[in-house]
Amino acid sequence: MAFRKAVKGTLIGGGAIATAFGLSQFFEYRNNQARLAYVEAQGELKVPFKDALPTREEQLSTLRNTEVFDVLVVGGGATGSGCALDAVTRNLKTALVERSDFSSGTSSRSTKLIHGGVRYLQKAIMKLDYEQYMMVKEALHERANLLNIAPHLSAPLPIMLPVYKWWQLPYYWAGIKMYDLVAGSQCLKSSYVLSKSKALELFPMLKKDKLVGAIVYYDGQHNDARMNLAIALTAARHGAAIANYTEVVHLLKKPDPKTGQEKVCGAHCRDIITGQEFDVRARCVINATGPFTDSLRKMDNQKTANICQPSAGVHIVIPGYYSPDNMGLLDPATSDGRVIFFLPWEKMTVAGTTDTPTEVTAHPIPVEDDINFILSEVRNYLSPDVEVRRGDVLAAWSGIRPLVTDPNSKDTQSICRNHIVNISDSGLITIAGGKWTTYRSMAEETLDAAIKAHNLSAGPSRTVGLMLDGGKDWTPTLYIRLVQDYGLENEVAQHLAATYGGRAFEVAKMAKVTGKRWPIVGKRLVSEFPYIEILQLLEQHEGE
Repeated sequence: MAFRKAVKGTLIGGGAIATAFGLSQFFEYRNNQARLAYVEAQGELKVPFKDALPTREEQLSTLRNTEVFDVLVVGGGATGSGCALDAVTRNLKTALVERSDFSSGTSSRSTKLIHGGVRYLQKAIMKLDYEQYMMVKEALHERANLLNIAPHLSAPLPIMLPVYKWWQLPYYWAGIKMYDLVAGSQCLKSSYVLSKSKALELFPMLKKDKLVGAIVYYDGQHNDARMNLAIALTAARHGAAIANYTEVVHLLKKPDPKTGQEKVCGAHCRDIITGQEFDVRARCVINATGPFTDSLRKMDNQKTANICQPSAGVHIVIPGYYSPDNMGLLDPATSDGRVIFFLPWEKMTVAGTTDTPTEVTAHPIPVEDDINFILSEVRNYLSPDVEVRRGDVLAAWSGIRPLVTDPNSKDTQSICRNHIVNISDSGLITIAGGKWTTYRSMAEETLDAAIKAHNLSAGPSRTVGLMLDGGKDWTPTLYIRLVQDYGLENEVAQHLAATYGGRAFEVAKMAKVTGKRWPIVGKRLVSEFPYIEILQLLEQHEGE
């Protein structure tokens, strides 16, 4: 009864706010439908490499021998790969170089969520911050699109928010319902309230003492590294020349014939594997290097001021028994004011994240204080029967967020995850900040700015609804065909389907015969994991 009265009391205030914010959903829906209609009206895009991708050597040859590209993207993370895909699908001659491997940096060290940002919406409402509200709105639109274009790599995930004080239940309920409302027609599933007994049934390891109930809402979860790779592969299939382990040594410049001012016209690159150096010339160069944004900007102009303040986000991997197989948990009020998730992932549990100022490094290492902080917060929400031990930490990683801020600011917790597109006097386009979920809209905005600044001939973006590599032919039951047609183990087949989507059959064809009655093919590299030996790669390695 008390709960019902509390919820009823929030309906008037929360409903009024919800109605005010909700009016914009109709217009957003109309705009989205118009964009999808445009993509459909254009027909299917030409895919030059639909069946087989060029080798890295062939891609490097294209980079070396092409007289001039329209766009050269530096950085192979989510944003850089997104920029390359957006550019090439606008029929721009596109190149992309990455000095390490695709998604080897921040893009593979996330919380694995595709989300709008519950805490940003809270700040938007409490501070009447329209900019943060629009950021959440955009992210929720992009969440829906990403789940649609890569169904094999992503899926909705229920996340529980446990409540330990009666007054918090209507407060959190109103906030989560607002989150659903802002998503509008793209809401994954409606949030709902759970009683104490039902919450413990679904999440039995929760601390029972003083538990009032819980709220469950939905966000998306994805394989971030594979998603990044799928974006890059899709760009390559559409004709972009992309190469990893290719670093920019310095930018190329030439005087503008009209003004005499030096303009960026490409980059001098080095193949890290062979040491060979070559020039890649382009009408436009895009800096999408994440935490290393300022390093490339200083190649353009040594005197330019820093625009990024890096922040370290640490995650830990603990055994799967810390969370249910199909539900995550959100801690909305940690001791330092941030939120912490612990989420099921690959039969384990991922917990994080921290947010502390850091130095930019190619290989950030999680510090012991951050690991212990996460463990301490986990203890606060789990039953005393569950002993949270330091020895349970199976792995940990640190990712550097490229937050855009005043270089004199030291407080990264209050920084909004907005992005900026900057154009230098020499024409270098920089995209900085943002978040994983909004990579596509960030790329679209970046290309719009580049096309305008460099007078490139291209139409509007065509990436809304554009299926990523492996997504088109994927179905939830595809793994069954892999088991039946190739004689793979069920777990291995599920792994291949979830990793490669519709292209899993190409991988299955290369699987090594086991020599057993069952499974027929798919010899595991390690017995505990579904990763298998591939015949072609083994033969190539033996030949070397």
